[in-house]
Amino acid sequence: MSTSEGDTIAETSTQISAAENTNRKQPFPQGFLDQISTGWAERPDQAPPQRAQAVYAAARRAAVSAAFPGERLVFPAGSLKQRSNDTDYPFRAHSAFAHLTGWASDTVPDSVLVFEPTASGHEATLHLRERADRTTTEFYADAAVGEFWIGPRPALAGVAGDLGLTTAHLHEFAPAEGDRIADEDDELARFVSELRLVKDAYEIEQMRLAVEVTARGFDDIVADFPRIVATPRGERAVEGVFHHRARTEGNGEGYDTIAASGPHACYLHWTRNDGAVVPGDLILVDAGVEVDSLYTADITRTLPVSGRFTPVQRKIYEAVREAADAAFAAAAPGVTFRTVHETAMRVIAERVAEWGLLPVSAEEALAADRGGQHRRYMVHGTSHHLGIDVHDCAQARREMYYDGVLEPGMVFTIEPGLYFQIDDLTVPEDYRGIGVRIEDDILMTADGPENLSAGIPRTADEVEAWISRHAR
Repeated sequence: MSTSEGDTIAETSTQISAAENTNRKQPFPQGFLDQISTGWAERPDQAPPQRAQAVYAAARRAAVSAAFPGERLVFPAGSLKQRSNDTDYPFRAHSAFAHLTGWASDTVPDSVLVFEPTASGHEATLHLRERADRTTTEFYADAAVGEFWIGPRPALAGVAGDLGLTTAHLHEFAPAEGDRIADEDDELARFVSELRLVKDAYEIEQMRLAVEVTARGFDDIVADFPRIVATPRGERAVEGVFHHRARTEGNGEGYDTIAASGPHACYLHWTRNDGAVVPGDLILVDAGVEVDSLYTADITRTLPVSGRFTPVQRKIYEAVREAADAAFAAAAPGVTFRTVHETAMRVIAERVAEWGLLPVSAEEALAADRGGQHRRYMVHGTSHHLGIDVHDCAQARREMYYDGVLEPGMVFTIEPGLYFQIDDLTVPEDYRGIGVRIEDDILMTADGPENLSAGIPRTADEVEAWISRHAR
């Protein structure tokens, strides 16, 4: 039974008019009403130990407070969103809210973090829906928030101790004229987005964990290749295998898994995942586990389904890897984010020109004013910031992001690719339907870049050996 389907939401009144009556609303008999509120054991109200991210969240709040003196700031966690009829999507707190509170996968929907201005800065208060007393109708009659339906909600005191924050009941929060609300105020949204450009120690630890779990998810896929190939919609089987790992060791996926086999690999955001996985083809898998702290990995590997690359597949694959390796080598503290992309694109342009696919030379294609011909085969960017969002820091100013410089503590992807669509007449026939992307998660340190996902096989030889190990 789903969280809604088949359950009966009952009315406290024993009389329901014909206009109000539905199959989802049934009356409670008086005996139930007399019985439901009594006979419950006292619930312990012990505060848990403060979670590790609380001190880091406090430092983030201090930075926000200093930037907006005298202003009332509001950061909503967000509400449940309807999927269909009376079912909702799984709840996931707004990233700015989670970043500033330290509350993550266990956030109570509709919670609000409020910065009240004071003479010395701000007092931050987390407003949440307090657990309902069992004598109230909410406890047993409200299928959306009632604890009889969804399980116990945390007490105010427990959340306060857990997060190191002052807490108050949700009904004590009232919007006020002049409030700056994070998801409506561009300047505030930009500031908290830029605050995440450089990760603190806790965030880096969580990124390492997300990559570790994601690596195990990729290994699960390779180990299950025989069953995947035998499944008519094998792309869905890939998605399911990865989902099992993401849910058992994390909060879920950080984004919809791309399991793109054969020509589907040429569609950059293929998430229908309804195709077969056929020996002889490549399958491009772009997937990342979001751990319970809500930090996510974002990794892509392109795998030969039969276990061996054909000569053309290998040539294309190794050209993409060459571009990725060049971009990694170019990354360093003080280098612009743009340089990483430009370095990868130079390799891409040189290779497709060398293969006779361009009407101009590589240098002409790389010209800023009249070039770009090589982008037909790689239209996307090479890198994006990564963290509590898969495309983290997206509201940051261009001069802080694409035109900004790399700093220790930044986490970003390097993900060049080549995509030759099945009906592209500008490439030889044996190139058509081949799509390759290699994506790694990179931590910038004071000593240079560290590839967090380097342990997942990358070279063509390593990938073939990886598949072979599981085939034995």
